[in-house]
Amino acid sequence: MELKGGELGGYLQRCPLVAILRGIQPHEAEPVTAALEGRGIAIVEVPLNSPDPMDSIARLARGFGDRLLIGAGTVMTERQVEEIAAAGGRLIVTPHADPVVVRAAKRHGLLAVPGFFTPAEAFALLAAGADALKLFPAEAGSPAMLKALRAVLPAGTAVLPVGGIDPSNIPAWRAAGAAGFGIGSAIYKPGDSPDVVGAKAHGLVAALDQTTAT
Repeated sequence: MELKGGELGGYLQRCPLVAILRGIQPHEAEPVTAALEGRGIAIVEVPLNSPDPMDSIARLARGFGDRLLIGAGTVMTERQVEEIAAAGGRLIVTPHADPVVVRAAKRHGLLAVPGFFTPAEAFALLAAGADALKLFPAEAGSPAMLKALRAVLPAGTAVLPVGGIDPSNIPAWRAAGAAGFGIGSAIYKPGDSPDVVGAKAHGLVAALDQTTAT
């Protein structure tokens, strides 16, 4: 599937997994991200409800920003978008369908992947300039739902299921047309060592290798 989204599409083609490091401490961010990079992960998200998230984002932007796409999740306001841009983050991910945050991200030259669950939300977010869409919470939907949505969304729209994604269900979602996945506890839980995170990432990448997107 040829994706829209320019720069974001390139990262997703390198590896369609977004590592969500919810709860990570700033001093853990760099070694954990190094382990992820070693397994081929190209996109890393630090949710803003983590400890000192702007510190983590700034560290990762300095250490990995020339190779990986570093950004923030659980972004709720325009002010947070400004702070993320100042820290060097380049990706804005929201849990909710807010065109205001999408437009703020685009004003700052950042990539925007807002959350949605209905067709009305999806089209409003695309009209605001979203680079891709986050189907959330994915565990409340299904691959069949994604397949139906893709039939009406503009061709090439990248939809990333987030919530409850693990190696057991990646193949079904990919077969339905998922362009990528946000991976939370299946790739990182607070306190996980870099070795544990690397092993989790290896299992997820192996699940991707079992199938290809339609």
